[in-house]
Amino acid sequence: MFEKSTGDNTHQEFKRIAEPGKEALFKNFVPDTFTIHENQQLLLVIGKHRYYDLISTQLILCEKSANNKIKAPFEKINPMDWVWKENQIPQLKFYLAVIRFQNVYQKSQADIQSLKALISNPLKLQCYAHDHRISDKITTKSISPVEITQSKLSTKVIVTKHVDYYTVHCEFNADNTRFALERISINHEYFICVHDRWYLCADVNMLQVISYFIEHGPVLTLSYDTFKEFKHDVLNTFELYVTVELTDLTENTGNKRSKSDFSNVEIKKIIYLSNLDNYIAINPVIQYGHVEVPVLSKKQIYFEDDDGKQFKVERQGALEDDFIALLLKQHSDFNDQLSNPLLYFYLHKAYFLDQHQFLRLFDDWQAHNIAVFGFSELKGNKFNRNRGNITMRVSSGVNWFNTDVNIQFGDTRATLSQLKYSLRNKSRYIQLDDGTIGIIPQEWIEKFKSFFRVAEVDGDHSFRISKTNYSFIQAESELVIDSEAKKEIASLEHALNNIIDIPLVPVPLTLQASLRHYQHQGVSWLNLLDDLKFGGCLADDMGLGKTIQVIAFILHLKEKHKKRTHLIVAPTTLLFSWKAELEKFAPGLKVHIQHGTKRINVTKFISFDVVLTSYGIVAQDIQRLAQFNFSYVILDEAQNIKNYSSQRHKAVSLLKCDNRLILSGTPFENNVFDLFSLFSFACPGLLGTRQHFRDTYGIAIMKYKQKRASKLLQKKIAPFLLRRTKDEVARELPEKTEMILYCQMDVEQTSLYKQEEKKFRDYISAIKQDELLKHSLHILKGLTRLRQICNSPALLKEDAVHTTQSAKIDLILDKLTAISPQHKVLVFSQFVSMLDLIAAGLDDRNIPYTTLTGKTKNRKEVVKQFNDDTALRVFLISLKTGGTGLNLTAADYVFIVDPWWNPAVENQAIDRAYRIGQEQKVVAVRFICKNSIEEKIVTLQESKASMSKVLMDTKSPFPGFQTKESLLDWIDH
Repeated sequence: MFEKSTGDNTHQEFKRIAEPGKEALFKNFVPDTFTIHENQQLLLVIGKHRYYDLISTQLILCEKSANNKIKAPFEKINPMDWVWKENQIPQLKFYLAVIRFQNVYQKSQADIQSLKALISNPLKLQCYAHDHRISDKITTKSISPVEITQSKLSTKVIVTKHVDYYTVHCEFNADNTRFALERISINHEYFICVHDRWYLCADVNMLQVISYFIEHGPVLTLSYDTFKEFKHDVLNTFELYVTVELTDLTENTGNKRSKSDFSNVEIKKIIYLSNLDNYIAINPVIQYGHVEVPVLSKKQIYFEDDDGKQFKVERQGALEDDFIALLLKQHSDFNDQLSNPLLYFYLHKAYFLDQHQFLRLFDDWQAHNIAVFGFSELKGNKFNRNRGNITMRVSSGVNWFNTDVNIQFGDTRATLSQLKYSLRNKSRYIQLDDGTIGIIPQEWIEKFKSFFRVAEVDGDHSFRISKTNYSFIQAESELVIDSEAKKEIASLEHALNNIIDIPLVPVPLTLQASLRHYQHQGVSWLNLLDDLKFGGCLADDMGLGKTIQVIAFILHLKEKHKKRTHLIVAPTTLLFSWKAELEKFAPGLKVHIQHGTKRINVTKFISFDVVLTSYGIVAQDIQRLAQFNFSYVILDEAQNIKNYSSQRHKAVSLLKCDNRLILSGTPFENNVFDLFSLFSFACPGLLGTRQHFRDTYGIAIMKYKQKRASKLLQKKIAPFLLRRTKDEVARELPEKTEMILYCQMDVEQTSLYKQEEKKFRDYISAIKQDELLKHSLHILKGLTRLRQICNSPALLKEDAVHTTQSAKIDLILDKLTAISPQHKVLVFSQFVSMLDLIAAGLDDRNIPYTTLTGKTKNRKEVVKQFNDDTALRVFLISLKTGGTGLNLTAADYVFIVDPWWNPAVENQAIDRAYRIGQEQKVVAVRFICKNSIEEKIVTLQESKASMSKVLMDTKSPFPGFQTKESLLDWIDH
């Protein structure tokens, strides 16, 4: 290219390129076809590498003379050019073999495979041997024709014992033809040559034997002493790979023991394991008497008779074939390895050890009576050679089913603590006392996880499973259950599955009361649990007489078991109510209140039938109380131990007793874990460990609302929980009416509420979901402030609040003014300060009232005064203080001033009036501010009510947990 200037215009000119012809393009892109003409011949030439002691192969193209003799010139052909034109596999392998032996290569087992492909000679080429001693180049004088073949070859070493010496010679056979060793040579390490016939020998050990006799002579003559050394140093190796026959030509004079004496020689199958770099060698051996014979060897067996004359004992061919067949089935690689000259099989160490394949192999070997040696000597191996074996036998104890566990790895026994440590660390290995490591079978892992969650470890080799959990034992098919335990399980199943048809026990003669039918059934149910030595939960509705049933049961126990001391734990406010009830209905019982300054030494409890104490005293005096063994520990208002981690729960669990009973009208308050806490005391072991309960029931029910988990839990606790509602058993009670009165806040109260609501919403929005729990106290405080504003802004007690107007107080006072002349009313509020505001309003309206809060000292007298004094029309009660343990049937109206999260708490309050003994129609009124958080609380109450019903009787699902979104939804209107 160049530039050419023409005036003011500048332009470029290009040099032209001549257009190629079609013929030139064709020659460039289409290769020449190799053609062997009629007067040419392609040869396969085998020789020695020019510089290295390696076999070398070439493809040579030469001319043919008129009499078909080869002649120069000799042209070397590159087989690589032909590889790409060939599609037949045998031809491809042939060319690749030629290519392999044209270069410097690493000697390996691939040599044999390549030579087999070479001598298969699919092109039917004439083979020539090149003698590099004549010329390094291919000439007519340096090459000679040979026949290369792969035939059936065998070698035999014959030892002949003469009177004074031994002779040893070697025989070589090819295609059933014996050749004298003098006629044989070995070329290129792999070929046994007889004149111009070359036999490929893939057996390097056979080549070694033939080479030895070629080098040392076809026949060896050895003295007796020299033969002993020869046998030790040479013949013992040879006989592993080739047949060694012994001919004894010495004179035999006695033959005191005949050959038949050895026909019953003991035969053992053995496998020796050994290290082989990154592999494990597996050497199968048959032991005939005292002689060990590698199964893959050619070794012959000879014994001596009493005169020292040797004779041959035939190897057990069928037995050895079965032995090899077993190994071939165990791994696909073994079949390929059978063709190599090794006397053993091999597997990679990572496969054999790390993937635990030895367990499967050992199982087979043990099943076929094969002894195995060398496993513990394998490098880096600490595994126990035995697959773990487990047996679990169940027997009956006093309150438990005892399960003896035998975990064996061969002769070594593992402990449950060792197994538990491994499972806790999510390991499949268990450290054994003999220093080895056992491999835990996969099927064990989940099984024992269940046992550790449900059962209690008792020593190194046994579990204790609560008899309440008999169904767990039934579900484990691998357990061996003794006859006595089987009978007991069947008896328990029958008793608990027919709990409706329990025979009624006689009413105690000393009971100073008449039991209603359902109460009589309750006492009989408690008696059944006592017979079975099971604890339980009496969960009848408030007002159905749980107290009278327990008192009747205690009297029944006294008749049944004679003198026993029972402990009743109750809230402090109920201690004297219990004492009064016991004195009224069972005056013959000796009762002591262990409280305040009346606490006595626990050794004196033996003098009393019943000891009453509070939860606080139990937590405070547990060390002393735990020294006494009570007949029954009975917890009233058992929801006091609903927190499993609380000191109260820990303390009552330490009390010693023969049995346990809990009373609660609301065994389920806030979430399903309340049930676990209560039943872990009443029926230890029934629900397993807390982790097991959480994984099996807690998350499934509370978070994912699984009906199936709810049903399973209900079925689990059903035999140990008795709950009757008023609708079921006390239809003689008058009708109860529940209603909601909505209050409309005025402008100033609404404005204050909205301001506080916005601040709270902004606060919640700024919190991340996973940090919600950390801010729970602040969230509760914000919710409480909103509830206080709904009641009355005055509850905030802040200078910034400019209004004290309360629509709710106005409505409550109006209603009290209207109905108090004809009815007595119970007014419940969570906030004592709210009760104070209502009290001030009642004072202004001259409506008589009395008050019960946590500060009230004369509680009993205040309650009595309200019930007896017709002038007292209103009873202001703190929800926390007066929600339980009171009988206020004089009232027929119940006002719930502020809704509480848990509907059970409000129902308890309503049941102060709606209970046995009530003859009037009861009206319960809830006061709710419109467009406020109180409306959302009512919705929550409905969810919690349905949650409680599932565990008691119904089949409805549980609601979920609170989330950030649900909190925002609560305060968003």
